[in-house]
Amino acid sequence: MSETTPAKPGEPRPGGIARVVGASLIGTTVEWYDFFLYGSAAALVFNTLFFPSSDPLVGTLLAFMTYAIGFLARPIGGMVFGHYGDRIGRKKLLVLSLLMMGGATFAMGLLPTYGSIGVGAPILLTVLRLIQGFALGGEWGGAVLIVSEHGGDKHRGFWASWPQCGVPAGNLLATAVLAVLASVQSEAAFQSWGWRIPFLLSGVLVLIGLWIRVSVSESPVFLAAQAKAEAAAAEGVEEKPPVVEVFRRSWREVLGAIGVRFGENISYYVLTSFLLVYVTTHLDLPKSTALNAVLIASAVHFVTIPLWGALSDRLGRKPVTMIGAVGMAAWAFAFFSLVDTRSFAVITLSVTVGLLLHGAMYGPQAAFISEMFDTEVRYSGASVGSQLASILAGALAPIIAVELLRQYGSSTPIALYLSAAALVTALTVLVVKETRGRDLTRPAEASPPARKGQEPVLARSDRA
Repeated sequence: MSETTPAKPGEPRPGGIARVVGASLIGTTVEWYDFFLYGSAAALVFNTLFFPSSDPLVGTLLAFMTYAIGFLARPIGGMVFGHYGDRIGRKKLLVLSLLMMGGATFAMGLLPTYGSIGVGAPILLTVLRLIQGFALGGEWGGAVLIVSEHGGDKHRGFWASWPQCGVPAGNLLATAVLAVLASVQSEAAFQSWGWRIPFLLSGVLVLIGLWIRVSVSESPVFLAAQAKAEAAAAEGVEEKPPVVEVFRRSWREVLGAIGVRFGENISYYVLTSFLLVYVTTHLDLPKSTALNAVLIASAVHFVTIPLWGALSDRLGRKPVTMIGAVGMAAWAFAFFSLVDTRSFAVITLSVTVGLLLHGAMYGPQAAFISEMFDTEVRYSGASVGSQLASILAGALAPIIAVELLRQYGSSTPIALYLSAAALVTALTVLVVKETRGRDLTRPAEASPPARKGQEPVLARSDRA
């Protein structure tokens, strides 16, 4: 169906929603495949091939610094992609973000090492990581918005939750590729050339993603808003930059988006990334114990995220998110107690329950945040809010958790940190308004009363 085919704004196009969901899911899968792949490579090979040092820990630290740089570039990417996504459309920016993100990862597989070109190797790696982070900053907002704006009001939570499945899908894919290589290659072969294969394989994902994304129609909600803006411009009404408008009249929604993501973001990195450190250094167990536990839990996570999104269509975004936030605040203490048993089965159970609770926050999140903003600033607002949260929460979570473990030698302070983060999200959910059932074609001020059992979306002038 072409972009110009008429469709009722706010309603899904017949037969088209599955393709839109697939186009969004492939992008987020590439994103998280790249993320987990880079994190593993930073610990396994980048420390010696790109940052050689007499002290292996120094090389590893430098390798992970390039990982952190990707987070710093995300808000910038969110603002730039958000601005143009609100001006020229969601689809064009999604295609661009996929090309930039996948292209940078593919290029990493072709990089010469420090032994070949010297200091130029880590510089090139850092530049590619910056490109990744910049592209990722715009990917999430565009992916969830084009689904949210295609999916209609009634089932938006379910459809918009599918791009969120890219997190466990990317984790599963990256882990599977590394596991296959480990089983068929020697350590020397992997260090020499085998590590390049997973990065080059991202090119295949990009080609599949492009084939799907270029055939997706633009959001009918955006097209309606664009036509309205063009009519206003023809009458001499000046259009302000979307990013400026977000901070001028939607700063409460930006703070709400940050708060909604805060506990979810921190809990995910503690349950997955930090778990590797905790299991190997504190419990002195093989890394495979944590990797396999996360792998199994991620499969369950993938299946249940859309179920939580669908439940939010029935109960509301706030109740389902609250289940996850309050549950995570309590589970934080049980999580580490179970991991401390050193039993693989018990560790797997603890991670699985943790990711189930994380899914309750993460599943409704795409629709929840999308519905907070008006169409004219939705891409900017969702991207800025989510990416600022990624710096304040996700980027710092592993560092804070490792430092707490180093300082106290106990999991209790980390459990307190995780619990406090989840409570921040719970408090945010208490303050923000329910958005389920909002008509995305209308401004928040003009939204009709909510269905029975649902709080109304209040006008800005009525908000606390």
